[in-house]
Amino acid sequence: MCGIAGFVSLQTVPTDKAVLDRMISCIAHRGPDAGNTYTDDMAMLGHRRLSIVDLASGHQPMHNEDGNLWIVYNGEVFNHASLRPGLEAAGHVYTTRCDTEAILHSYEQYGASCMDRFRGMFAFAIWNRAARTLFCARDRLGIKPFYYFSDGRIFAFASEIKALLEHPRISAELESDAIGEYLAFGYTSGERTLYRNIRRLLPGHSLTVRTDGGQLSIATQQYWDIPAPPDRPESRSDEEWIRDCRGRLEETVQMRLMSDVPLGMFLSGGVDSSAIAALMSRMVEGRVKTFAVGYAEEQYSELGYARQVADIIGTDHHEVSVSMDDFFDALPRLIWHEDEPITWPSSVSLHFVSKLASEHVKVVLTGEGSDELFAGYGRYRFYLMNNRWLKPYSMLPGAVRGAIRGMVANSSLLSGNFRRKLQHTFIGRGESLESLYLDNFYSAFSAQAQQSLLKSGVRMPSPYDTFLDYWKRSPGSSPLFRMLYADQKTYLAELLMKQDQMSMSVSIESRVPFLDHTFVEFSTRVPEHLKLRGTTGKYILKKSVEDLLPESIIYRKKMGFPTPLRSWLMQPRAASLYDLLRRRDSVVSEYFDSAAVNGLISQHLSGQYDHTDALWRLLNLQLWGEIVLHGRDGLIHEGIMNRVAARAY
Repeated sequence: MCGIAGFVSLQTVPTDKAVLDRMISCIAHRGPDAGNTYTDDMAMLGHRRLSIVDLASGHQPMHNEDGNLWIVYNGEVFNHASLRPGLEAAGHVYTTRCDTEAILHSYEQYGASCMDRFRGMFAFAIWNRAARTLFCARDRLGIKPFYYFSDGRIFAFASEIKALLEHPRISAELESDAIGEYLAFGYTSGERTLYRNIRRLLPGHSLTVRTDGGQLSIATQQYWDIPAPPDRPESRSDEEWIRDCRGRLEETVQMRLMSDVPLGMFLSGGVDSSAIAALMSRMVEGRVKTFAVGYAEEQYSELGYARQVADIIGTDHHEVSVSMDDFFDALPRLIWHEDEPITWPSSVSLHFVSKLASEHVKVVLTGEGSDELFAGYGRYRFYLMNNRWLKPYSMLPGAVRGAIRGMVANSSLLSGNFRRKLQHTFIGRGESLESLYLDNFYSAFSAQAQQSLLKSGVRMPSPYDTFLDYWKRSPGSSPLFRMLYADQKTYLAELLMKQDQMSMSVSIESRVPFLDHTFVEFSTRVPEHLKLRGTTGKYILKKSVEDLLPESIIYRKKMGFPTPLRSWLMQPRAASLYDLLRRRDSVVSEYFDSAAVNGLISQHLSGQYDHTDALWRLLNLQLWGEIVLHGRDGLIHEGIMNRVAARAY
């Protein structure tokens, strides 16, 4: 795990080396073990190293035998040792035993098709000094980040956006058209970021920069995509599928134990992390080190479950508890690390458990990804149920359905709790995908709610376009596959950035066994009744690990890494947070009506409505604007819980 940065320029100047040094210096947390650069009359490549494999050598930037190709690389290619014999037989000479050299020689041998041979997580850039071209690539699922900027004169790339902003030609400007998608989902998906002119290279894509004709040209190409289910299901019994799932899971976990430094496991006590921890305990010598995070508020804490699993499989277990002050005082610093607003409160918790783990290990495995492969979220089941019942319900006249919807929303004859439940069903919602699925299970602000909050005259594009684009790519596939596919392209991609940036904030590498691309391809072939059976999601995974864990862990209700955010935001001590939201001359004040924002705050504090998600979105957008757009770096270093309005403004 490392940090990379660099740029290609048609006209280098003497200060370019100083710019490169600043770029890699600001991401030193990604690689505290070493930092090096390569420069010539057109290319500048920088690298920060977190040494995991081949500690003595393997330094970057690394070159091939004749010094023509130079690479900077972040990640791990877990099958690199199996690639070596074929490359050596083809005449390539190794000087290290690290995976960086396998990528370099594979590109030298196979060109752009080299990615087809890699199993792992990676983002890299290879400069061809003779051809004056830069080849960049990102792993299939987007586990490792890659951001870039180009204006036709320079092309700059980095593992984190903050490194790009060190270049004098790149400034932090808000992409205002992305605000709507951020409010709805908490993140931007696709290539776009919240920064104007800064893009992300999409998962499963490569990019080539050419310097011909006095101008830089960029061409991107998709080299992998999540495959659609086969037209004809395989003729296998459920038991055969379950055994195959277990065998493949064992292989991908074993593969991710490749390390020359200590490694451990993030353990929540849910089935995903518990299964991986149990498999690890059978594969390594000594006790696996496990790490868990929770809160004093027990109803939101999974520490008890994690403790139970640790006792069962015999791990060396460690815990950390996060308080309200810990949480909010860390938030500005973590927004700086993530470069964009924090999407989920659990990101903050992830930082604290990463910090705990960093005191013991340099690598952790995590359980991220299985929900999106095997339908683990309740929203999949609820949407399918709503969609199934919507068909006969649609036979009622539209006016009747509208009247029922109005009664559900406003009738005093129904309790508030019952009304809220009905409003998540086909009875209380509109019938479009946007209403019945996206607004129902994702959006803190629907498009309609956003418009009521924005200042008069401010308009936002539809927040749903990117998600719907992915949804529409498989029109002949089942609704479940379309939900999983769109989530893997959007929601999961953001989860992986949370995982990367929060773990790298304290210089540890995180690995995700469920997202080995061969395991993902396997998941698309699994029959849907083995993913979602009745009310049980991830059925095949749960059945495949029944010999490892007790039923009370495998089949317990999913908590989803909760935080006590709602109750924290109702406490008097949250006043300083609301002061931040009310600040003049800020992102929120520029786009949103102050009376509408105050209304959200008042309704939440009174308990009239639960606006936790909406307030979280606005608070993070505000803090991001203060830190990134307005340069108020003091927020990163000072705790915001104890700030008073007079001091803050």
